[in-house]
Amino acid sequence: MHDNYGGNRQGGISNCANHPFIFVFTGKAGKSHGYEDGWSEDGYFLYTGEGQNGDMTFTKGNKALLNHELNNKKLYLFENQNKGQWKFIDEIRLIDYTIFDTPDTKGNQREGIKFKFMSVSGSPASIKLNKSKTRNINIPGSTERVGLVTSRVGQGFFRKQLIDKWNSKCSVTSCSIIEILIASHIVPWSEATDYERLDVDNGVLLSPTIDALFDKHLISFKDDGSIIIGDGISKEDINLLGVSNNMRIEVSKGMKKYLARHRAMLSNNDFNKSII
Repeated sequence: MHDNYGGNRQGGISNCANHPFIFVFTGKAGKSHGYEDGWSEDGYFLYTGEGQNGDMTFTKGNKALLNHELNNKKLYLFENQNKGQWKFIDEIRLIDYTIFDTPDTKGNQREGIKFKFMSVSGSPASIKLNKSKTRNINIPGSTERVGLVTSRVGQGFFRKQLIDKWNSKCSVTSCSIIEILIASHIVPWSEATDYERLDVDNGVLLSPTIDALFDKHLISFKDDGSIIIGDGISKEDINLLGVSNNMRIEVSKGMKKYLARHRAMLSNNDFNKSII
């Protein structure tokens, strides 16, 4: 595999520099370094990040896992069978992470990173947790799987991704009071597919006023980022709310398909109309 795709032969996280893949390897040997991986009872794969001594940080392989969707990288999980032999388990997708206490190689307590993945196929091959027993995993349906750990607007891993993408600022006003910023879906949760609900391109980080207007389809944005103000809100209210037709956002290529669907629900369905 490494001859064909590259990546780190020594670590458990192998980021293939010239290919859109990251190989994730799991096995029992990692326990001596404070690693312990496996399926949770609710059907998620929990994976300890890399780093043998000291606190784990979001660098190298850990950073690659954290940003795999932003970088258009697919994750493939493999389990160690025997020396030099690995079994393909499934394609996985990151949905969350937590920081926890765990010993390092020297036995010192440190902060570790526990990644939480969902199965892309919904039917991963079984991973043996010990020699005598293979855990019987009852994998939830895909919609249930996402709903268990990913809250709607403004919470969870989706919000973490948007905060990173928009540099902890409102994408329209540049407000940096992170506590009040809302991770807003462009295509609403109720109308999005499982993939779209976690796709960072289907989101914008907004201050509360802008979010409320955007969520109610009173404003939208063109593909060039310029604001569209619908006729469902008066000029007087626009001024009172501090909204200007000079406002704009930076639109990535992946956002355009979502914005097109959002504009279709604008209060007046006139994509080019704005209040002057």
